[in-house]
Parts: sequence; C-alpha cells; structure tokens
Amino acid sequence: MAEKGVQLDQETFSCSICLDLLKDPVTIPCGHSYCKNCIKTHWDGGDQRGTHDCPQCRKTFRPRPVLVRNIMLAELVEEMKKTGLQAAPADLCYAGPEDVTCDVCTGRKVKAVQSCLVCLASYCEKHLQPHYDAPAFKKHQLVDPSKKLQENICSLHDEVMKIFCRTDQQSICYLCSMDEHKGHVTVPIVAERCEKQKELEVSRQQIQQRIQDREKDMELLQQEVEDINVSADKAVEDSEKSFNEVIRLLQKSSSDVKQQITSLQEHEVSRVKDIQEKLQQKINDLKRREAELEQLSHTENHNQFLLNYRSPSPLSGSTLSSSIQIRPLRYFEDVTAAVLETREKLQDLLRETWTNISLSVAEVDVLLPGPEPKTRDGLLKYSRKITLDPNTAHEQLFLSDGNRKVTLMNRRKSHSSHPDKFTTWWQVLSKESVTERCYWEVEFRGGGIRVAVAYKNISRAGSSDDCGFGHNDKSWALHCETSSYSVCHNNIQTPVSGPPSSRVGVYLDHRAGLLSFYSVSETMTLLHRVQTSFTQPLHAGLWLDYADENTAEFVSIIAGEN
Repeated sequence: MAEKGVQLDQETFSCSICLDLLKDPVTIPCGHSYCKNCIKTHWDGGDQRGTHDCPQCRKTFRPRPVLVRNIMLAELVEEMKKTGLQAAPADLCYAGPEDVTCDVCTGRKVKAVQSCLVCLASYCEKHLQPHYDAPAFKKHQLVDPSKKLQENICSLHDEVMKIFCRTDQQSICYLCSMDEHKGHVTVPIVAERCEKQKELEVSRQQIQQRIQDREKDMELLQQEVEDINVSADKAVEDSEKSFNEVIRLLQKSSSDVKQQITSLQEHEVSRVKDIQEKLQQKINDLKRREAELEQLSHTENHNQFLLNYRSPSPLSGSTLSSSIQIRPLRYFEDVTAAVLETREKLQDLLRETWTNISLSVAEVDVLLPGPEPKTRDGLLKYSRKITLDPNTAHEQLFLSDGNRKVTLMNRRKSHSSHPDKFTTWWQVLSKESVTERCYWEVEFRGGGIRVAVAYKNISRAGSSDDCGFGHNDKSWALHCETSSYSVCHNNIQTPVSGPPSSRVGVYLDHRAGLLSFYSVSETMTLLHRVQTSFTQPLHAGLWLDYADENTAEFVSIIAGEN
C-alpha cells in the first residue's frame, strides 16, 4: 500500500508532456501543471493558429497566457528528489490523446513503441519483448506505431490483405482473389510494394535532380540580383555625377548670362544717365534764360527795356518734339530669345536622351514579358496619356484640347515651318515615345483616319513611300474607314474584318515586339495583331484622310470604365 502511495505521488508530480518529474513547474489557467520548457514548446506550435490549449483537458486560451512559476509545486518536487524519488520508468510512459496506445496494457494505457502488421496490434516496450525473444514471432513485420492497422483487414472477409490487384489497383485478401477479383492480375502485396518502391526511388531521384537544378538556378538568380544591385548602384552614382556636372554647367551658364546682362545693364544705364545730366544742364540754361526774359518783360521803363533787350540767339534743334527715342522692354530681347532657343534645344535633347535611357533600362529586365491582357479592364491598367507634338503636325492640322485632339482644316496655319513637320501627308506624331507596355484609344469622326506607330526618324517630306504611315518599314498603321479596316506596313496593305466603330484601341508591348489593334464599342474586338522586333523607340501617330473638319482625339481613359 505504501508502494502504491509512492507511485501515486510520482505520477502526480510528473509532467504529462515529457513524462518526467516537473522541472521549473508552471500552472496554466485551467489548473494543470507542466515543465515550463515543455508547455512553452507546445504553445510555440500554436502561435500560427492563434490558439493555445492544455494538452490534458484541451481547454483553449486566447491570448497566450503568461507563464508564472508555481513556487509551492517546485519546492515539493525538490523535496521529493531529495528522498530519492526518480522519474517514471520507461514502461510507465503513459500515452497521451495523440499517441498510439499499447493493446495489451490494462488500466492506464502506455505509449506503443511498435505495431505488428501480422498481429495487427500495437505494443509498448514491455509487451513487445516476445516478438524479439520467441521464434514464433521472428517473421512478424514490425513498423512504427500506427492507428490505421485495421486498414490492412479486408472488410468483406475479415482477413489480412496480402495481395494487390493490379486490375483494380487495390489491396485484397486471398479470398477476394478467388471470388470478386477472380481472373484479375494479382501479385503479392510485397512484390507490388517492391515495384512501386523502385518507381518511387526513380521519382525521388528525378525530384532530387530537379531540386539541384532549381537550387543552381536560385544561385544564378541570386548572383544576378547581386550583379544588378552593384550595377544599379554604380549607374546611380555615375548618373548623379553626370547630372550634377550638367547642373553645374547650367548654373555657370546662368551665372555668365546674368553677369553679361548686368554688365550691359550698367553700361546702358550709365549711358542714359550721362544723357540725362546733359539734358538737365540744358534745361537749367533754358530756365535761366526764360527767367531773364520774363524779368525783362516786366520792366516798366521803355528806355531801360530797349537798352537791356538783346535779340535772342536761335535755339538749336527741333522744338516740336523730343529727339530721344525710347525702346521699352526691347533692350534684352535678343538675349531672351537666345536663351529660349537654347532651352528648347536642351529639352528636345533631354527628351530624346531620356527615351534612350528608358529603353536601355527596360532591356535590363531578366524576367519574361507578361501575356497580353484578355479584357478591356486588363488593357486599361496600361493606359497611357498621349499628347501630340505641334512641331510634327502638317500645316493644315490644328491641335486643341491640350494637344490631344487634331482637326483637318481647309486653310493652312500661319506659323513658321519646323524641320520635324510633315509636309506631304496630313500626319502628326506624339510628343512622348512609347518603349514599355502601354495602351491608348483614339476616337474619330468626319472621315477616315490611320492610327499608327512609327519610329521618330521616319521621313517628313517626299513620296508616300518615304513618309506615309504604313508605306515604309518605319511605321505600322490601321486604316479606319466608315465600314472597313485594313492594316498597312512596308507598303503592304492587308484587309481585316471587325465591327465598325468610331473608337479604336492600340496595345503595344515594345520589348515583346507585340502590337495589337482593337475595335472598341460595347464590346471589344481584336482586329489585328503584329508580332515583330522593334529596334527603336516608337511614337503614336495619326493620319487624317482629306475631309473637311475631320477630327481624331486621344481619349482620356481610366481602368474600370465601361
């Protein structure tokens, strides 16, 4: 009886997780006690689920409770250790809710250490010993503890399934092979396992090889990332130095121009002040003479008047108007004009240079281009604002609405010509270049148009083969008329079919060499797709057929609109 009491104390002061005497005991809110490290490790696995439970009563806690040391229980455990009480022996490692229990043990179940596929039972270390000692059990197959041993029993005949039916791809017993599966291709289940094991090993080897290949790819990509970062950092540093130098040169030029203007200003102001001083002196002389004459005019004595009167000397210069000519606000017009011209040239240069930089940066991308969007909402994610370049517009084309709308007029514009202007056909190019994935839509009325993309170095004058959109190898164009479409490139015209619409869409993936034209109405229809290799930045273009008040406009679109 005393021995029973000692055993009870041992079980009472043991941790149900590690089955050893409590170490640094803590008590959780439900009242059960555990080793601090045991319950901490158990709860660490529940952090991802956001719930933490008691291994014994399964009560859950939210949030995770703070563990506090149970001082009284710790003192009792220490006292028990001093009396020589040790942890429970191996054969008293009791099973928890998740453990496989020994089928032989009575009373409180102990954890099983092996399961037997012949006996279809699980054993603790104590009750497993006969399988090691008795010759009758030598050929029994032992496996890790399993709760699914009954899956090896045929549900029809209550026999162990030792045969595999290849015809039906299932495990069966001997009686099944003589009855339901008679005439089927059957083999011993061990033989089938061996064959499947070989296939499994081949699959594992293939997977391992693929893992090695992917790991090598990962290493290459990681090296690529490092190279990209190094190259990008150097490019940023070099670019910053170059731009700082450009800024320094511009600031110096600005300072030089300011100094020259100031110097000229001082010179001109000094010249004007000299003239002012001379004029002031003449004014003073004239006022003095006028005062003398006025005093003489008031002399009452006639003899005295005639004695003092002298014929006045004639005044030099004209007395009708001033001889000074003023040029208000025109002193530095030439300087201002020169600076404005320099600014425009610099803007054009920077715009062209930036296009080349953007194209170079786009070519750095090591990833494959994404697929072409299948819906209008997908296309609208790449919508791009397009404005037209007045310097390229034919003399009869008039731009409005922020240079997004073009109209063909009977009269010519009065402003001066520009080397970028189209002179043969009623065409205009966009100011922006397009070198990425982008989408835009054009709405037209009054006549036919050509919606195009072209390289910037397309000819501006000459025959249609030289400069007309679609009539050379530098441009691609969709010709839209009242009820028909055609695509033209390199002077080859191809009719295409599609529903008539006053709005067309253009999708361009420059890097992938993809150009698509769409008819846009209540539905969206692909008219034609071009697959090629673009060698330069492209510009959007419009060609208006000759018709009075024929107009076309780059419409403002946003993702999500119908």
